[in-house]
Amino acid sequence: MVDMNTYWPIVLIMGVGTFVIRFSFILIMDKLTLPDAVHRMLRFIPAAVLTALLVPSVLLHKNGVTSFAGWERLIAALVAVLVAWKTKNILATIGSGMVVMWGLQALL
Repeated sequence: MVDMNTYWPIVLIMGVGTFVIRFSFILIMDKLTLPDAVHRMLRFIPAAVLTALLVPSVLLHKNGVTSFAGWERLIAALVAVLVAWKTKNILATIGSGMVVMWGLQALL
């Protein structure tokens, strides 16, 4: 059993700590000038993070074993990529990927 007298203060301290760490970077960025090479590098971070989040969920099995998860995930991801490329609309991308995934799961 979790002691709530200890749990909530720890959660609060962790939340405040996370906020302070993230907010400090926002404050520093206004006062700090970075070289152009760093600015160019920072543009690629969102794409790299998105890839790092999506590739394991598409390619790995549920139990974390490195094996192919199934064709329905790969096909749904490819359809979502094509929709994102053509429409540049995040809702259309998410919706198309979900519809294709659910449709393929219902068929298979």
